[in-house]
Amino acid sequence: MSSALQPKPRVNTQKVRICVVASKYNENFTDALVAHTIDELDEIIPMARIDLVRVTGAFEIPVTVAKLLERQKFHCVIALGVIIRGETQHADLVATSITEALQGIAVQQCIPIIHEVLLVNNENQAQERCLGDTKNRGREAAQAAANMIEIFAQIEKSISMDVQR
Repeated sequence: MSSALQPKPRVNTQKVRICVVASKYNENFTDALVAHTIDELDEIIPMARIDLVRVTGAFEIPVTVAKLLERQKFHCVIALGVIIRGETQHADLVATSITEALQGIAVQQCIPIIHEVLLVNNENQAQERCLGDTKNRGREAAQAAANMIEIFAQIEKSISMDVQR
């Protein structure tokens, strides 16, 4: 994503349902991501229903998303978490697994999944991206969700107009 926040989108529909699935691990950073995401969603999609599901760690996010989508229809899902690299390759393996799983679910279910499970090198990078004003990934996730909801609504509208012709 960009290093600066883009102009805020505005979703004008009332019946929008968004699910935020967030890790509890690295709590000080993930709590901030969740708060910034929900605050931004409240501002740009004020009538949206936002469901929040907290899971133990980042690795549990994809299976939770899959289970939620099996049971409920959402216009968009936002995945939030923070993985801080250590001395082994474990963080990279987890991050790659999450990315591939979320992309697979998104394509299979044909639903936007905003992936903000961050892989950072250290706590300073996490602080900059989760708590900062310049690169706030929580706000960016909300804006990406609003953009994708609008794009999908336009696609649906276009398809229904083609069927009527």
